[in-house]
Amino acid sequence: MNFLAHLYLSGDDSEIRLGNFIGDYVKGKKLDNYSTKVQTGIRLHRSIDFFTDKHQSTRNCIELLRPGYQKYSGVVLDVIFDHILAVRWHEFSQRDLKDFTRTFYFQMLQQYFQLPLTVKKFLPFMIYSNRLLSYSNLSGLKKALEIMSVNTSLPNNGKFAINIVQSNFNFLSDNFTALFSELNHLVKTEYNINLAHHTYPNRVSKE
Repeated sequence: MNFLAHLYLSGDDSEIRLGNFIGDYVKGKKLDNYSTKVQTGIRLHRSIDFFTDKHQSTRNCIELLRPGYQKYSGVVLDVIFDHILAVRWHEFSQRDLKDFTRTFYFQMLQQYFQLPLTVKKFLPFMIYSNRLLSYSNLSGLKKALEIMSVNTSLPNNGKFAINIVQSNFNFLSDNFTALFSELNHLVKTEYNINLAHHTYPNRVSKE
């Protein structure tokens, strides 16, 4: 799962959201530098990643991406799953995706001093490009992968990824649903995070 899914699974607490957002950038004893709730968010991030990496749905989808991305297939799949969540957002939450992402950006700017240096550097670009909202269309997905290929060792093979998504959307979406359902359960049972403001699955409510 990438940024959008992690944020969705964080519930309403801004500190837990912060921790989940920066989870990949806090190592070792640096965890102790944060409040209890931020630490919970960081641990939540790690739990989501661990569960996702081991899930059969993830393995099913990674096989589609191996010809173009090999060992980086899981990284690309995380972004594709965010794309699927954004496309199907109305199925999971009554809150408008644009409003959800704006709230998140505002919260992170309010807590900017707590962000790791790497996150401080990329957050302004994330906001400027409206990265999270852009996941809802294929051009935004392709742009996100292109940015990643410039800043990391990810192969610049966005066209291949888009072709995979277009040709296998239902398969990818079904596997995402299976995984996301179980992640919702994990968040509620292991972290006591209330996702009642969401509508998953087929439940009408409002954040």
